[in-house]
Amino acid sequence: MWDTFLMAIALMLVLEGVFPFTSPNAWRDTFRKLIELEDGQIRFIGLTSMVVGLIVLYLVN
Repeated sequence: MWDTFLMAIALMLVLEGVFPFTSPNAWRDTFRKLIELEDGQIRFIGLTSMVVGLIVLYLVN
């Protein structure tokens, strides 16, 4: 169980590191735009991300 969890965390870190590694300027510009969003918009993005992740997990299993 813990092995799978740690592998998932490691894979998440690798995937999140690809964009800032390949194009740091675009990554920086993206975060500047994210700062301007309202709290509700950020929460919606987070909720959508969680739902998509749950759907993918459901389909894989």
